[in-house]
Amino acid sequence: MEGNIVNKGEITKQTFKLRGMTCVNCAHTIEKGIGKLEGVKLASVNFATEKLTAEFDQSVLSQDDIIAKVKDLGYSASIEEEARRRAEKEEAFRSQRNWFIFSATLSIPILIQMYKPFAEPVGIYVMFAFGTIVQFTAGLTFYRGSYHSLKNFSANMDVLVALGTSAAYLYSVLSAFNLFGISGHVFFETSALLITFIRFGKYLEARAKGKASEALQKLLELQADKARILIDGEEREIAASDVKVGDIMVIRPGEKIPVDGEVVEGESSVDESMVTGESMPVQKQPGDEVTGATINKSGALKAKATKVGEDTMLAQIVKMVEEAQTDKAPIQRLADTISNYFVPAVVAISIICFLLWYFVFSPNEFIRAFTFAVAVLVIACPCALGLATPTAIMVGSGIGLRNGILIKRASVLENISKLDAIILDKTGTITEGRFQVTDIVLLGAIDEKQLLKLAATAESASNHPLAQAIVQKAKSEGVSPEPVSDYSEREGYGITCTVDGKVLRVGNNKLMNRANTDISSVQEAVNALTSEGKTTMYVSLNEALIGLIAQADIVKANSRNAIAKFKELGLKTFMITGDNRRVAESVGNQVGVDDIQAEVLPEEKVRVVKEYQDQQLMVGMVGDGINDAPALAQADIGIAIGAGTDVAKEAGEIVLVKNDLMDVERAIRLGKQTLRKVKQNLFWALFYNSAGIPIAAGVLSHWGVFLKPEYAGLAMALSSVSVVTNSLLLKRFEKKL
Repeated sequence: MEGNIVNKGEITKQTFKLRGMTCVNCAHTIEKGIGKLEGVKLASVNFATEKLTAEFDQSVLSQDDIIAKVKDLGYSASIEEEARRRAEKEEAFRSQRNWFIFSATLSIPILIQMYKPFAEPVGIYVMFAFGTIVQFTAGLTFYRGSYHSLKNFSANMDVLVALGTSAAYLYSVLSAFNLFGISGHVFFETSALLITFIRFGKYLEARAKGKASEALQKLLELQADKARILIDGEEREIAASDVKVGDIMVIRPGEKIPVDGEVVEGESSVDESMVTGESMPVQKQPGDEVTGATINKSGALKAKATKVGEDTMLAQIVKMVEEAQTDKAPIQRLADTISNYFVPAVVAISIICFLLWYFVFSPNEFIRAFTFAVAVLVIACPCALGLATPTAIMVGSGIGLRNGILIKRASVLENISKLDAIILDKTGTITEGRFQVTDIVLLGAIDEKQLLKLAATAESASNHPLAQAIVQKAKSEGVSPEPVSDYSEREGYGITCTVDGKVLRVGNNKLMNRANTDISSVQEAVNALTSEGKTTMYVSLNEALIGLIAQADIVKANSRNAIAKFKELGLKTFMITGDNRRVAESVGNQVGVDDIQAEVLPEEKVRVVKEYQDQQLMVGMVGDGINDAPALAQADIGIAIGAGTDVAKEAGEIVLVKNDLMDVERAIRLGKQTLRKVKQNLFWALFYNSAGIPIAAGVLSHWGVFLKPEYAGLAMALSSVSVVTNSLLLKRFEKKL
């Protein structure tokens, strides 16, 4: 979503698509260059996703200024539509493939000349001709990159490749034509094959990076292309992108819902697995919300468009995932620091290697010293280090996305694995967030349906959650309310009305006492229900008590199991709620949390989170309401329930689409596995270079173990591919979620 801008007062946050980077040091160059601009508050470049995220003051500079600066640094940046961006990404992939084929084709005659030489001087001319073409066509990109890198006082992979190939090529030209007294061995095959192998590595890297981000790609492909809307009573087909808020969409069975909306006519089941991960279709009827890109399964629907473009749920999901993949995890700072010093260090090692071999170990053997020096230059590319973290983050966030766990920042996947404690809001998080009838106590000659009918008759005109729970219970039992007269609802008491000439009352003990109804005989039963955290309502006809109806915000099916899993992971569990202590303790005891904080005001939830953080605990907070948003923001990791308010979801760093607490445990395990992959990648990238440089420098040559420069180039290219491939192995963990 490159065109998306987020404004925070004068500060604008924007993502730019980058082109022209060849290694992680290119990313550092852009990051440093943009960061120095006046008005820029933050500049972050992700090499794997090829994106620049900048926060800047619009009153000081514009996005065009940033694009111009990127161009001055030797690269390009743009803000483009998603479809065009994907097309350019595919074009870049094809370009890498074609350059590899081109350079490989021209290198073949050079290889033939090496093993089956042509008659002199034809063989030399053939090698010179094909080597020159490869050097200054397929290899030209490395010269461009080196120029811009050195111009900005930094060094990247292009510098290493340009130095190595240029040294081999120029020495070969001088030797081939006996210039300046130099004659003997030529290295045309070294420079040509080196460029070919690096091009091959770039092709494989582009292919692997594409696979790492395929979850987001597949999500984008889910969007509907067309929409059918009603205009003056007639159906008209338009592009889905042209749908406006308020348009009435007609969705036939089997069709994708174009944008988010509200059903106004018809009933159907909708496949929402794209959003929730649940395979069971969801029944929809007038008044229900539908989500763009989900599939209408059975009946025809008419729905009013409520969110279009970047406001739709799909667009927001894409935005969150892209931001997560662009963000940097803390562990990446290690790789960034190493890469900043790596290239200059390698150039120094290469020079020292040449001097030691030429003057100490094999005096005056120029070819030997020269070969080792070039091999050192080309094997040491830090690309694998740069790819180690972002590729694992891309795969990890993709796995989360497919399983209904939206991860908004890369750092979350690392930090969630370090949590010490989980704080859980009660209502809507541990519990369903809505009251349900749990107990019906009959008093006198009345059956359950009769009592429900009377209670629903009194409550049907009320909007109170307790009243609506009774009405829903009656509806589920096939009971319909009757007409009433003399209706009166008093806040804090209950409802009084007249049915068939009798006074019907449904409410609390204050309402019963006001009507002089004796409730002493049921006090023991009421106390027992209350001790279980249930709210009890009295039902009386005239002045006689005829029954009790108890309700509770029931615990979600998976809450107890999820909290048990948290404890298995070594986490402390706390529940926080504004409810009274008796209700809180009832729910807390049911699910088995370690500690309970009850009767906590919304503004006090932040204080509670800070108290636990002051105990040196890394705290995760799970909530769903507006009153949870400050605490979600204060916590080290804020986890928002997907069915909650938009404010809570904005404050949270993880959004649980399926509203299932078990997904918190899954997110923690996913974070641990992702961090493990990052550490593996960093270890192997460092090990690869640490082991490769000495071998390339000829340390083992005494035992016949050494690397030709062209094979060092292939090894360098494959190191990046191996890191990306290791990240892709994270997908195997998805089956265990």
